[in-house]
Amino acid sequence: MRYWWIGLLRYCLLMLAVVYCLPTTIYSQQDVSSYVAKIEGGQTPNREGLDPFTLAQLMAKYGVPGLSIAVINDFQIHWSKGYGIADIKTGAEVDKETLFQAASISKAVAAMAILKAVEKGLFSLDGDINRIVESWQLPLGEITEKLIITPRSLLSHTSGLGDGFGFPGYPLGAPLPTVVQILKGEKPSNVGSVQMERPPGTAFKYSGGGVTLMQLALEDSTDEPFPDILQDWIFRPIGMLNSSFEQPLGAGKDKNAARAHGMKGQAKGDKWHVYPELQAAGLWTTSTDLAKFLIEVQKSLRGDPKRVLTRALTKEMVSPVGVGDYAIGFRISKLGEGWYFGHGGSNWGFRCKVLAHQTKGYGIVIMTNSDNGSVVINELQNRVASAYGWDMLDKAVPR
Repeated sequence: MRYWWIGLLRYCLLMLAVVYCLPTTIYSQQDVSSYVAKIEGGQTPNREGLDPFTLAQLMAKYGVPGLSIAVINDFQIHWSKGYGIADIKTGAEVDKETLFQAASISKAVAAMAILKAVEKGLFSLDGDINRIVESWQLPLGEITEKLIITPRSLLSHTSGLGDGFGFPGYPLGAPLPTVVQILKGEKPSNVGSVQMERPPGTAFKYSGGGVTLMQLALEDSTDEPFPDILQDWIFRPIGMLNSSFEQPLGAGKDKNAARAHGMKGQAKGDKWHVYPELQAAGLWTTSTDLAKFLIEVQKSLRGDPKRVLTRALTKEMVSPVGVGDYAIGFRISKLGEGWYFGHGGSNWGFRCKVLAHQTKGYGIVIMTNSDNGSVVINELQNRVASAYGWDMLDKAVPR
């Protein structure tokens, strides 16, 4: 009996571990339902504009057949939900596991893999890209003089490249170019070549070509296919079980993939386009998977242990490089009194957005299967910010 305190100590330690592992806040279903109802319904007070419309009415008004949303609060997914139709040809409904094309949000997700490669010592953020890539060389000429093009500049769109690519994608069954053919602008690529326009670090210009060059750098440095790298380094550790850079999407996954729709919600010719520019535009995912990704970044920034990246490297994802408002992968915004990281996405027939607070543990993911999805996305963002009292209220996206 004299060692009774050992048993008590073990019990206390066990209870402490249980409490430590619980979420910071436990929400009841009633709490969640009240937030959802406030966001889905007409807004009070009614300031006219889009306030009187329910979410269903907004989607109908702007030709958005389907939508998926995940809301983050207190560093966890507070709720997620699918709305409407994934494919107007089949009538399939959107659910929480419906796959959407993330479009340019792919850049932010892939940036974490680039930083993981830096953590592994495969290359440096400030190294010479022409010493990192083995299978192709970026033509520099006199414009760069003694300056070098680095992964940091390529991922923040400050490298001086002048392509400004928005990738249109390829019809189903069309021949697909290699990454080198895309960079060279050689057939069957449907975009121009990657070329220098100005010295690096002098100005910001969005460059899908520069990001595609980083896709090649990651593959050359690992001797592994890009989709496999992302599965092993990012998706599995975070638990993004419904995410893939498979292009074109296989039949098994396509069963639950949304169709691309036009400005009025009409079906496009193909179900979706194919994007071999994987890092720039090739991610298929769900709103809940992207929410897990944002939470991973938030938890790493606050110093939680056992994250995919060290806190120091995660800070690179939210620290602009000095020119423009992009960091390594994310666009950084000051909205009201808050600092946010995020990214938009625009592929053929898809529009989407992610946005998260750097320190307060809230955020949002919205994915749509329509060319006209941005209006509904912006309105939903405002409604979520209002319902949860985000510190961007005074300067939210205009209605």
